Amino acid sequence: MDQFEPDMDTPSRAPLAKLQATRLGLDTHHHAVAYLRYDSAICRSNGLASGAVVELHNGSNVILATAHIVISDIIDAEQIGLSELAWQRLSASDGVEIGVRRSEPVESLSGVRSKIYGNPLSLESCQAIINDVVADRLSDIYITAFLTSCAGDNLDEQEMTNLTQAMVESGERFDWGTSPIVDKHCVGGLPGNRTTPIIVAIVTACGLTMPKTSSRSITSPAGTADTMETMAPVELDIADMRRVVEQEGGCIVWGGGMQLSPADDKLIRIERQLDIDSEGQLVASVLSKKVAAGSTHLILDLPTGPSAKVRTPEAAQILGGHLVRVASHFGIEAVIHVTDGSQPVGRGIGPALEARDVMAVLHNSERAPVDLKTRSLNLAGALLEMAGKAPSGSGFAMALATLESGAAWKKFQAICEAQGGFREPPTAAHSFPVTAAHSGVVELIDNRLLARVAKYAGAPESAAAGIQIHHFVGDRVNAGQPLFSIHAETPGELSYAQDFVEAHGAMVHLGELP
Repeated sequence: MDQFEPDMDTPSRAPLAKLQATRLGLDTHHHAVAYLRYDSAICRSNGLASGAVVELHNGSNVILATAHIVISDIIDAEQIGLSELAWQRLSASDGVEIGVRRSEPVESLSGVRSKIYGNPLSLESCQAIINDVVADRLSDIYITAFLTSCAGDNLDEQEMTNLTQAMVESGERFDWGTSPIVDKHCVGGLPGNRTTPIIVAIVTACGLTMPKTSSRSITSPAGTADTMETMAPVELDIADMRRVVEQEGGCIVWGGGMQLSPADDKLIRIERQLDIDSEGQLVASVLSKKVAAGSTHLILDLPTGPSAKVRTPEAAQILGGHLVRVASHFGIEAVIHVTDGSQPVGRGIGPALEARDVMAVLHNSERAPVDLKTRSLNLAGALLEMAGKAPSGSGFAMALATLESGAAWKKFQAICEAQGGFREPPTAAHSFPVTAAHSGVVELIDNRLLARVAKYAGAPESAAAGIQIHHFVGDRVNAGQPLFSIHAETPGELSYAQDFVEAHGAMVHLGELP
């Protein structure tokens, strides 16, 4: 059975070895893995070692997988073991013959190599790379090379435009047949800044159309989609998204489920592992989804502060300029709002904790975080004015009246029901207060370190995990009072986060009492 068969379509390429598929039941997450015996003909003749990229064929299904070499008897020399992802992508069945050969570099890698050596990315190179990403023809190591070559300020504005266009062309694109179609995006880096659900509820209650597609977390403890998912389903397909928007005027869904800029979530997955968030990739990521979603008017929130993603007002203006000009190329009117990024927004960091803050604002609760409420009203008001729904200078007042009347909460509930039903966010089983070592006034909160604590506690994978903040900049704190509390779903995750806090010292810095 372990024989070679020529591939008549590509005679210059290596022949396909034929091996019997066996399902090993191994979850390798986003990595397709093929397990090959060390003494199989494909390994002997190709000198395959663990980590090599192989091409797998099952009829019309062709994928790339990482080879792992097996020296035990879990498979024999005539078999190929498949991880769950490889099994699903190949639509395999037990015993079916899988064609195997060492993968040859795909043509789009010439564009990646060119960029590594400092040459600009043409539109054609971007299209080839993004198409190969979408088709799973690029392994993670190749995608990593591409992302790294683009990191920092290595993309100029034309390259950002080219990459945005390639990402839009690779997927579906909405045409709503009307205007304006409004949207809002925050570039991130500020824990708890979960204004989107509130803004969508307010502006759609005022009659605007806002089909909001959101991302899951990249490097933060929660993305908007992660938070929204604790209150309603977010993994809708295109037909369901259109139904919800036509029925309620808006939605808050995960963009990765609808093939809108489908390369983006694959790039984000690698960025998350690298813990990078480069400027050029950010511009293309944000705007490709806005173009694909049919947006015409866009508010861009750029939180700026010493431990935010954007550190200085100067950096905010540079990034904002790129976003506005590239958006204009695609017919989107974009406006930048540089906001305070010196400390987290709201009290919660993590999907469910942030959701509770959102609900408190929409409920007009006395305990609602004032900063989250004010930010949401400012941005919603700006959208209302930008789209011509409110006269200049009166958008905030219209947004506030819509919130206080209960219309925003009613609309939010209707959107949740249309997306599959409202549900209460979960509560963590375990918590631990981190207390002040001495009395003082809060002078500084380290956004990045607090976000890492929330992640070590399990967020966003554990929806109830994260941090609840008890004191903010300017607050007076007595020795022994809790500065923030860690929430986790298991004792092990709680202990892990506590160890990180102890190892890194003060994350909430206290100054002398006046």
